[in-house]
Amino acid sequence: MGNNPLGTFLPLILLVVVFYFLLIRPQRKRQQEQAQMQNSLAPGARVMTTTGLFGTVVGLEDDDVLLEVAPGVQTRWIKAAIGRVLTPVDDVPGSDDTVTDDTTSGGPVVDRPDTGDGDDTSTKQS
Repeated sequence: MGNNPLGTFLPLILLVVVFYFLLIRPQRKRQQEQAQMQNSLAPGARVMTTTGLFGTVVGLEDDDVLLEVAPGVQTRWIKAAIGRVLTPVDDVPGSDDTVTDDTTSGGPVVDRPDTGDGDDTSTKQS
């Protein structure tokens, strides 16, 4: 009845390998993509900060980014605070901006089947 040291440490080794592939590796990849995005910033790019502020890059100085958040209003941020670069979305052909909400009449529209007896129960008042 020999105790195999490899057999006792095998579950621990497998656990470390699973953690690496499920947690550590994807997180490291996201960090590298984020750093690459922050280093590729250029004036004129529309960005969103990690706090949700939208702005346009107007200048870069070392690790700082100058954002124009309103006409004539510039703020200074560090590159790490830039959450993502926004890409302009083209209009989808065939879509319109009209709202097709039938609940504006005061309530939801309920489609009830006709019972055939000529009695419209949806308009009866009690």
